[in-house]
Amino acid sequence: MQSREASAVKKSIQWNKYMVYIVLLVVFILFSIILRGNGFLSSTNLLNILRQTAMVSVMAVAGTFVIGAGQIDLTVGSVAAMSAMIASLILRHTNSVILAVMTSILFGVIVGTINGLLVTKLRLPSFLATLGMMEVVRGGAMWITDTAAVPIENSTFNKLFGISYIGPISILIVWTIVFYIVGFILFNKTPFGKHTLAVGGNEVAAGYSGIKTKVIKIKIFIMSGAFAAFAGIMYAARMQSGRYSYGDGNEMSVIAAVVLGGASMSGGSGSLIGALAGSVLMGMISNALILAGLSSAEQKMVNGAIIIFAVALSNLTNHRKNK
Repeated sequence: MQSREASAVKKSIQWNKYMVYIVLLVVFILFSIILRGNGFLSSTNLLNILRQTAMVSVMAVAGTFVIGAGQIDLTVGSVAAMSAMIASLILRHTNSVILAVMTSILFGVIVGTINGLLVTKLRLPSFLATLGMMEVVRGGAMWITDTAAVPIENSTFNKLFGISYIGPISILIVWTIVFYIVGFILFNKTPFGKHTLAVGGNEVAAGYSGIKTKVIKIKIFIMSGAFAAFAGIMYAARMQSGRYSYGDGNEMSVIAAVVLGGASMSGGSGSLIGALAGSVLMGMISNALILAGLSSAEQKMVNGAIIIFAVALSNLTNHRKNK
């Protein structure tokens, strides 16, 4: 009897692992039929979906590590906004692409380090620690230019990180591929990835096995901050300006993408390819809603429903796993 129950649990876990790909396929077929006359299936629109979701997809790479370690990072959207503002201000005063990029990423690293220290040294829950930091950083992005946008006239920066194409492929998609290759290697081929899941699965046991759990947590928050900062650079280059509103709500989109991709909110599991599929799924739904003529308010309602579905799916899987 026990072997049958174990087999049933294993099958349910495997089902959850591939759920996002099944849903992605079903949604794609559904929208292809409903919106066939609205240009949904055109190659331009399909590539546009990947381009529009590139920033969330990049943040979801680090988000897989964060959630895999049993943590939450709500600062990613605000870090993206602030890094875009920093890059635009530096470019306006120095016109140095390297300085703008390095300073923006350094800012993300600093925020990630602070998040990690708040969680490990002060023992604050990651949700509350990053919620507070999110407000601090977002407020800073608004204050630094009094909510005014900062135009970017450096064509090299804009082309390298946002508006250029390699054949029909946007440079944003190319950067996404690069980050997923790096993330896949780190997550699946290095001790860091294994230790991240071990910390999320059972932090006490991980500590007894010799894993420096606090160091791992700090590293994943630093990684999250750095990746969010690069996403901000992509936002700035794509829109050719810095603006405090960039990344607004991206923290929820990242969590939903990672959880839809097979990660557990309690930690211990995750999939980079699944997170990418989750991000594309959300982008596809948003794109289809726009083509269908839904208002921004209605789109927010649907996105909220997706987040509820993602968390409910994660909790259901955890319940069956622990049963």
